[in-house]
Amino acid sequence: MNDTEQPKSNTHQKLIPKFRAWLNNHRMATIIIVGLLGVVTIGNIAYALINQPQPKLDLTIPVVQKQKFYSPLTGIEVKNESDLTRPVTAVMVENSPDARPQSGLSEGEIVYEAVAEAGITRFMVLYQQNSPKKIGPVRSVRPYYVEWFYPYDASIAHVGGSPKALSMVRNGKVRDIDQFFNPGSYWRSTDRYAPHNVYTSSKSLASLNKSKRYIKSDPMPLERKNPKEPKSTPTAEASTPAVKSITIKLGGSDMYDSSYRFDSKHNTYIRYQAGSQHKDQQKGLITPKVVIALIVDQGLMSDGYHTDIATSGSGKAHIFQNGKAIKATWHKKSRASQLYFTDEKGKNILLEPGQTWIVAVPKNSGSVKWK
Repeated sequence: MNDTEQPKSNTHQKLIPKFRAWLNNHRMATIIIVGLLGVVTIGNIAYALINQPQPKLDLTIPVVQKQKFYSPLTGIEVKNESDLTRPVTAVMVENSPDARPQSGLSEGEIVYEAVAEAGITRFMVLYQQNSPKKIGPVRSVRPYYVEWFYPYDASIAHVGGSPKALSMVRNGKVRDIDQFFNPGSYWRSTDRYAPHNVYTSSKSLASLNKSKRYIKSDPMPLERKNPKEPKSTPTAEASTPAVKSITIKLGGSDMYDSSYRFDSKHNTYIRYQAGSQHKDQQKGLITPKVVIALIVDQGLMSDGYHTDIATSGSGKAHIFQNGKAIKATWHKKSRASQLYFTDEKGKNILLEPGQTWIVAVPKNSGSVKWK
């Protein structure tokens, strides 16, 4: 290194005091410059933050779907979950000519019809959601009705019964509300003569059930179509021809034969009996949504008088709904199990929601025809 060259460090040492002196002499300008630099820096940072991609906010308000409940008897929507366990009551209703027109049939949620004695049919009408002000005439019970109502966990309202039926309902395992032991819950009408004049009401039976602590039922439902499923869902009747009328004969007097005319406007079946429209005394036309003919083995009990009907096992059936006829097989494994139906391919048949009318047709003497 040349003797005349100054080390770089000495040069820096000389510049620093000069810079400090300049700052002291120009303090206001320095403050302004530093301030402007700070503002520019902060502005650049803010601009970068504002213009960077922002995540999109989902401002959609979620729609809470209200849970729906459907009657275990009819499959029709009910208001509250508690409605599902309301007490079910089965009422035996007479069908001799002296009992017509009956009361409460049009409001029955499920109706079973079968021969009692001498070709005379009788109805077992089940209620849970509906509350008729008048039901009857009420008559006696038979064993096969007990077999049918058992899966509904129901009380049975009746006026006595055949010996076998009474042994079945008085064994402590059935909710028996026989008129014989509860006369205050029934009355005799003055416009008809005995024994065709015993009546009751849903209000009376509800009070009777409550007094006996029959405050809930756990009914085993018939298999119904889900109302939430689209109507285009394939069903067993999809390929069957339209049916406008049905005729059911039970092998006895035509006074107890029935027929049905399909009402396409309301998708129901107008019921006829003995050639005339079958009407409820209070509500008019009886119009079930589904009509089922069970083909059953029917004979006489060992006493040679009371009717005997096989209720467990399986047999042929015809199901009418949506203006169509479905050839089916009915199944009932035991007293405690519910009826269910399969088509010719063995697939379970789902019933339309609504009143269902089930008729027991004797295999050897009855018939079911439609056109």
